[in-house]
Amino acid sequence: MANTGTNDWPPTCSAALLHKRAELYKTIRSFFEQRSVLEVETPILSQATNADPNLASFPVGDSLYLQTSPEFPMKRLLATGSGSIYQITKSFRRSESGRFHNPEFTLLEWYRLDFGVQQLIDEVVDLLKHCFNLSLNIEVNTYSELFFNATDIDPHTAGVDELQQYASDKGSPEAVTICGRRHSDWLDYIFSQYIQPTLDKDTLYFVTDYPACMAMLAKLSDEDIPKAKRFEVYYRQLELANGYEELTDANIQRARFEADQLCRKGQGLEAVPMDQRLLAALEHGLPSCSGVALGLDRLLMSMTNASSIDEVLSFPIQRA
Repeated sequence: MANTGTNDWPPTCSAALLHKRAELYKTIRSFFEQRSVLEVETPILSQATNADPNLASFPVGDSLYLQTSPEFPMKRLLATGSGSIYQITKSFRRSESGRFHNPEFTLLEWYRLDFGVQQLIDEVVDLLKHCFNLSLNIEVNTYSELFFNATDIDPHTAGVDELQQYASDKGSPEAVTICGRRHSDWLDYIFSQYIQPTLDKDTLYFVTDYPACMAMLAKLSDEDIPKAKRFEVYYRQLELANGYEELTDANIQRARFEADQLCRKGQGLEAVPMDQRLLAALEHGLPSCSGVALGLDRLLMSMTNASSIDEVLSFPIQRA
């Protein structure tokens, strides 16, 4: 056999990590089996994709896309009476590669009927305790608490100009190019650059009550200043999970999709097909539920103190 001359054929993770991943999947499946949550499988290829300007899909051929998450088809299952469900699956996001990102990654996503945000947070805590097999120091903070304590800015009322001025004062003039005039992008930039790195590495954080402009597919609270009924999970200063009390109103969801398309157009991004099947499922009737997506590669990083995602992958994109 000819020598190809390449020396990057071996996996980047150890044999021990291969076993660790297998054990993790076994733990997850046992956890949900004990709670009578059904394991499902949905397509990786789709005729539509997420229009969020911050998510870049991989097009396949002329009319298909690799999924950025299994959320849309899983909600279609929920609308037909599947009951509570979970899935361990590959997802794909273009232009995401680096120390904490690989364009192909593994998600655990699950949906619980009649759960609110707090019930789902409690279940995430239970699952992570099983995965780590140890007691974790846990903090629950609102988004505004963390944001205001670090910046003296109220994220629910601050405008783009105030956020832009803060970044400029902190020595980040390049943020204008990154964020443009999109309010949610400014909030996300400041949080990731100036708040996330200050989180205690030994504490598991649940961040709740996000600004309404960051609701995405979550319901909004019924308040004078509405807040998104969603949460994110951080451990070792790394985002692990993102959860919502799921939006069930098809008209509101359509309006959000259309706003995303307008934003894509304003940024010079290619328009993508709106998922009409998801909207039809919402019109049919999505049961009251909450769902969460948890990155299993990042969870493995946290469990093994890995410094790079490559250490827990068999073959990252550079060796795929």
